[in-house]
Amino acid sequence: MRPLCGYNRGMIVDDVSLTVTAGKGGDGHVSFRREKFIPRGGPDGGNGGKGGDVYFVGVSDLSALRQFRYKKHIKGHNGEHGKTKKRYGKDAEDIDIKIPIGTTVANVDSGESFSIDTVGQRELIARGGRGGRGNYEFLSNENRVPTEFEVGKEGHEKNIHLSLHFIADVGLIGLPSAGKSSLLNVLTHAEVKVGNYPFTTLEANLGEMEGIIIADIPGLILGAHEGKGLGIKFLKHIEKTKILIHCIDATSTDVVGDYHIIRTELKEFSASLIEKKEIILLTKADLVDAEVIKEQTKALEKCAEKIISTSIIDDESINELKVLIRTLF
Repeated sequence: MRPLCGYNRGMIVDDVSLTVTAGKGGDGHVSFRREKFIPRGGPDGGNGGKGGDVYFVGVSDLSALRQFRYKKHIKGHNGEHGKTKKRYGKDAEDIDIKIPIGTTVANVDSGESFSIDTVGQRELIARGGRGGRGNYEFLSNENRVPTEFEVGKEGHEKNIHLSLHFIADVGLIGLPSAGKSSLLNVLTHAEVKVGNYPFTTLEANLGEMEGIIIADIPGLILGAHEGKGLGIKFLKHIEKTKILIHCIDATSTDVVGDYHIIRTELKEFSASLIEKKEIILLTKADLVDAEVIKEQTKALEKCAEKIISTSIIDDESINELKVLIRTLF
């Protein structure tokens, strides 16, 4: 297993091998009806419950594979054993394991593979074992006092290899608190944590909009190319995106200066980054007057060909941005 970008503390894990075992079915029960005035009650042992299935579910959190850094075996819950009075054991609950979208899931033994592409995508990985039959199920004319029962079946076990391919179509970049996470949430269904303080986002997050993968890149600061702030690992994320949406807080008193801080960091890290197609997006436009937006747009005209403004509470501006993104692909 290797950390993406060679980052150690809080690293993003992008390559994992693990074993997934679904839950075992509960054993059948052996018992006979014993009640007052019924000295020879028949068999009443119930069946065991089904073992729990194991699913992988797509999430936007790019760091979700980190849970497997030391945990190499995922095991489903076992079904309950059967009970007296023909009562069945409870089926075990299924478990959902969160996997970042952009992850390829390969069955090492069969060679089959598929990818987790969308948030909420849920795929069955290992099916739980069937519960065993209790002795009531073995009652027959030939056998009126059966003592037979079945042991619950073992759950399916699979050796799985997970490989994260973080290649987003669109990267949202900008200074901390520029509104990138909120924007990702309204463009997709990522449900990323947001806050009004710097570095709310500590890992890159992904979302999907009509088949287009959008990445929320945590805020960069002056000196990021030297590892300051959240550092180099996020600049490496940007390398893998196709188009950049440069988010600038419209409430800033120096939008041009904010723009050049990020551009300088991109250039210092890799000249190829500033060659990427870029859109400047003035965020939080609802917090300033229209005349201010007009002045800021004019000031930024020399920086990029396309400059638009948006607010997450303004559906019209969000739809305009969505249309623009779609036209770029």
